[in-house]
Amino acid sequence: MRPALVTALAAAAAFGLVACGFGEEGISISKDDPSYNGAVLFATRCSGCHTLSVAGSQGTGNRSARAQGPNLDQRTETYQDALFAIQNGGFSGAIMPQNIVVGAEAEALARFVAGYAGKDVETPARPDGASP
Repeated sequence: MRPALVTALAAAAAFGLVACGFGEEGISISKDDPSYNGAVLFATRCSGCHTLSVAGSQGTGNRSARAQGPNLDQRTETYQDALFAIQNGGFSGAIMPQNIVVGAEAEALARFVAGYAGKDVETPARPDGASP
């Protein structure tokens, strides 16, 4: 196959996956909520690996896979920790891409995660062992 055709087919397949798999349909907060844009960013950029039900995200279906993010329904995150993870590729730097979003989008995403992570558990776990 010609390289241009292969590239075009790959781009079409990628677009199809993004258009079908991720988006706004599972978000359970109002469009009027100040965190809504962060929820959309989470649904489109983070939901492939992370679970956060308010964003309609189920994370990695295969929990034995190496590329899975923490279930954010089950642990809290501060704004600073979320922003650090977004900018630096998580805390280990081994799997999550660095700067998955930048600037104002990174700040909106971090505010959303800090505001909604850990809401489904009575005592959410934190990576640093501190209590919420």
